[in-house]
Amino acid sequence: MKSIKLIIVFLFFCTTLVAQDDTDLMKQLEKDSNKTNYTTATFKSTRLITGHTIETLGKGILDVRILHRFAPINRGLYDFFGLDYASMRLGFDYGITNNIMVGIGRSTWQKTYDALFKIKILKQSTGAVNMPVTLTFVSTFATRSDLARKDTLNNRILINFADRTSFSEQLIVSRKFSNNFSLQFMPIFIFNHNKIDSINTYTKNKDNIVYGQKRKNTFALGFGGRLKVSKRVAINLEYYYQMPDAKPGIRFNSLSLGVDIETGGHIFQMHFTNANGMTEKSFITDTDDKWRDGYIRFGFNISRVFKVGKP
Repeated sequence: MKSIKLIIVFLFFCTTLVAQDDTDLMKQLEKDSNKTNYTTATFKSTRLITGHTIETLGKGILDVRILHRFAPINRGLYDFFGLDYASMRLGFDYGITNNIMVGIGRSTWQKTYDALFKIKILKQSTGAVNMPVTLTFVSTFATRSDLARKDTLNNRILINFADRTSFSEQLIVSRKFSNNFSLQFMPIFIFNHNKIDSINTYTKNKDNIVYGQKRKNTFALGFGGRLKVSKRVAINLEYYYQMPDAKPGIRFNSLSLGVDIETGGHIFQMHFTNANGMTEKSFITDTDDKWRDGYIRFGFNISRVFKVGKP
């Protein structure tokens, strides 16, 4: 309930600013009815906080992105409110065209390798072509390497590749309502091929591994918003609701609140979240912490773009 209340307050605050800025946006978009005017900068980055936005990189642009997340702040002064422990993801994303990008990454959380493919299908526009929303498709792959352990006696992998792998398919529908406010919905389906929930769900008995139950495939509905409060600062909100019949075990919905600070070619993001990991499966289906119990993690993301091809 507290998550829903936070979203309602965020929407109410945004709606107030939208009403003030709507006139200027309409004047800007209605330049010429004989040509198509495409909406730009719906979001400032290809990622909102941990999840994706509808944005893609331009052709020949390389985005080097570091996602950093600490332990829960409720550990107190002994662990310096979680800052003594951290996990991170290092990623490299590249724009093949202005509408298609690919990426790879590696996370310390569960020692996960991941890859992504992202394509912008529709663009919000006015004029000759009137399109009310932008539509983007994202496909991801992730595999855990912390479970790729060998049985040295029989020279074989104890937990095979398929049981460590997950995929996700996501559609993102977004609309820029004004120069200050953008909103997006992110339905996502996660294919949980693996039978391993976490490193504690299996035990070793001599040379045999006892597997847990096969994980369910998970459908979740994401919601995200961006509220620009100054020329270089914006507030972001991201929430993923898992459908109850597909929610695995004792898991909770991921809720993140962050701030974007633009500094030239860098985008610096600070955020608070209850999510553990930084890949789709880990932060949507594996979140086992609750905000109301103080299991809130502070984190930051740094993005730096480079032009490595002809624009």
